Amino acid sequence: MRQPGNAHSVVAASARGKTFAALVVIVYALVTSLPIAWIFMTSFKTQEDAIAYPPVVLFHPSLEGYVNLFTIRSRQTPEFIASLPPATTWYERDVRKRNMVIAGPSKVLPRFVNSLVIGFGSTFLAVFLGTLAAYAFSRFKVPLADDLLFFILSTRMMPPIAVAIPIYLMYRALGLSDSYVGMIVLYTAVNVSLAVWLLKGFMDEIPREYEEAALVDGYTRLHAFVKVVLPQAITGIAATAIFCLIFAWNEYAFALLLTSGDAQTMPPFIPFIIGEGGQDWPAVAAATTLFVLPILFFTVVLRKHLLRGITFGAVRK
Repeated sequence: MRQPGNAHSVVAASARGKTFAALVVIVYALVTSLPIAWIFMTSFKTQEDAIAYPPVVLFHPSLEGYVNLFTIRSRQTPEFIASLPPATTWYERDVRKRNMVIAGPSKVLPRFVNSLVIGFGSTFLAVFLGTLAAYAFSRFKVPLADDLLFFILSTRMMPPIAVAIPIYLMYRALGLSDSYVGMIVLYTAVNVSLAVWLLKGFMDEIPREYEEAALVDGYTRLHAFVKVVLPQAITGIAATAIFCLIFAWNEYAFALLLTSGDAQTMPPFIPFIIGEGGQDWPAVAAATTLFVLPILFFTVVLRKHLLRGITFGAVRK
């Protein structure tokens, strides 16, 4: 017979199981972090080190990639370089070592701003509209609610390439191509289906008694929604915002097809960073590192809400 002191829960993992799970998580984290770490390292390499074979792991750090990313350079003869006045900045000196001069700033900052405006703007609208729609589906008797929810979800099942040409023709006719409004509306339309489905689950988990008590105290439906429901749903809203922003931030197909100048975002811009004699891999890595930072910062800031949002409602009383 098992002694009482040796009894253990059938749900709790054993010490060996916890150790194995920890090892799996550590290995998975290392494997998934390796490409990001390699891109970060490449952004501080010279062009020669970036394309060296076998790959160079230990190298002398250089800011050449970031200089090439933020500037436009032109090659000149050594005689012309010698005739110029002395360089006043460190990056001008680095560029002149390769017999080049800085012709002006690059387009990376406008493209980065475009990504910020379109990504965060569409995320805000998608979460705002998704919150209202999810609340309506959760609290009111909507005719054909299941059919409507399936229709909303079905818009996410269609691959972007299947609707790329119709959207391109429609946007060209409406004058929305290469514009902030057009891209924000498009990303909002794609993300709102995900927002509705995610947030409806959170709304269903919020007890109706809270709202009923507020209504008895004299609150209107709108005030009860703002004062009672939204604070309870903030975890779900934050988690939904992260998923919506990840899609809008990384989207490539529509951005490549519908933008080319004023509203072009970073994803279609990064692959076309060209250096002397071919692809400037340190500049590409520098642009990728810059591109990752906002989404990484946004996710880290909301990480507590994201973890709570994923497990919200998993345990019921």
